[in-house]
Amino acid sequence: MTALLKNRHVLSLTGNGVMAVFSLLTYLILYRFLAAADMGNWVFFQFVFLLLDTFRTGLLQTALIKFYSGADEGRKRRVAGSAWYIALLVTGTFGVLNCGTLPFADGVSDVGVRLALGWFGLSLAATLPYNVSIWLLQAEQRFDRILCIRLLNQGSFIGLVFGLYVLQRLSLSGVVQCFLLSSLLTSVVTVAAGWARLGALRYKTAADVRELFRFGKYSFGTFLGANLLRSSDAFIVKFMLGPAALAIYNLPTRLLEIIEVPLRSGLATAMPSMSAALNQGREADVANLLKKYTVLLTLLFVPLIAGALVFADVIVGFIGGGKYVGTEAANLYRIMMVCSLLFPLERFLGVTLDIINKPQLNLVKVILALAVNVLADLVCIKLLGNVYGAALASVFTLVASTAYGYVALRRYLPLRFRGALGWGLLELRSSSAGLVHKAKLLRL
Repeated sequence: MTALLKNRHVLSLTGNGVMAVFSLLTYLILYRFLAAADMGNWVFFQFVFLLLDTFRTGLLQTALIKFYSGADEGRKRRVAGSAWYIALLVTGTFGVLNCGTLPFADGVSDVGVRLALGWFGLSLAATLPYNVSIWLLQAEQRFDRILCIRLLNQGSFIGLVFGLYVLQRLSLSGVVQCFLLSSLLTSVVTVAAGWARLGALRYKTAADVRELFRFGKYSFGTFLGANLLRSSDAFIVKFMLGPAALAIYNLPTRLLEIIEVPLRSGLATAMPSMSAALNQGREADVANLLKKYTVLLTLLFVPLIAGALVFADVIVGFIGGGKYVGTEAANLYRIMMVCSLLFPLERFLGVTLDIINKPQLNLVKVILALAVNVLADLVCIKLLGNVYGAALASVFTLVASTAYGYVALRRYLPLRFRGALGWGLLELRSSSAGLVHKAKLLRL
């Protein structure tokens, strides 16, 4: 049992699962007790924050993991310190920019935009230390500590939100303040525990800063494009159909956590292994790891999708409450879950392009997907006049992104998926038999 609990795959999956459960619990409260318009504006604030956070995460996360994984201790200190230096510069720049926007925030009529203008600087500052900690711990494959961080962050947030509900003071601005307090608490703990490696800042070097930035500028473009891709639906739905429609569209998107949890866990555990294989000259192993994770995750998704197709109405009613029953939310969830069959292949193709030092091709992939998504959103929503248009647009986007990624990566890796289904079923059966055997041994 101890060995199982220390397994990096189990810990990564548990960490993402805990995050998903707390996220769904939070949304269960918010969807039930905030007005639809307020819920839509909270969703809009989150998308704006994540979009701005991309300037930091996109520039540093992949680059930090790539250059930190497998390095000696001296190199790790220099990379960590240089990453902190860049992160502080980016965060400070946004802080100054936020000070300049504050005088104009009260004059903005749109509630969601006014909320974002008022709080984005503090939000970025409060989340910086614990985000850097998670990147470093991912590179070290310390998923047990990542689990602790996520428990603290999500647990404190939902506790504060529930406290406001009990006190009957739950409001849109109160939810934002809970987000800030939980982020600040988590950041203080990670710095105090030494997981953020803030002391490494004194070891930063100009050469390492340039190296991180050179690689990061491409991954930044990719992250920015990916966040714009996710945010474009929210922005277009909000301004074409209104905040209430955005709340309806976001509900099934949140319910995709059942797919995102194993997918994020697979990516988190695969990236360091794939980077190490490439750094050691084992290119064939990179292709094999891509195939392994893609096929197994896709097979894992099949029963989850089948369950969602049958119980979509029940799930939407349970999380969103009665006011979302009978809306488009359940059918949107069905459409999104069917599309998720392509998620593992699409995500791993992009990540692998980064790992083999072709981040510019992953950037092209994301830009193509963004262009297709925006155009398809505008056309489909205009033609249909409802949120089904945004779901239909996502189908075109996913197919275009996957096709480009596959064609681009085949130029550098021997990707052959012939016979992959049979191999995946055998691998899945073997893994299941291994788990059953371990479970029997534990009972003895």
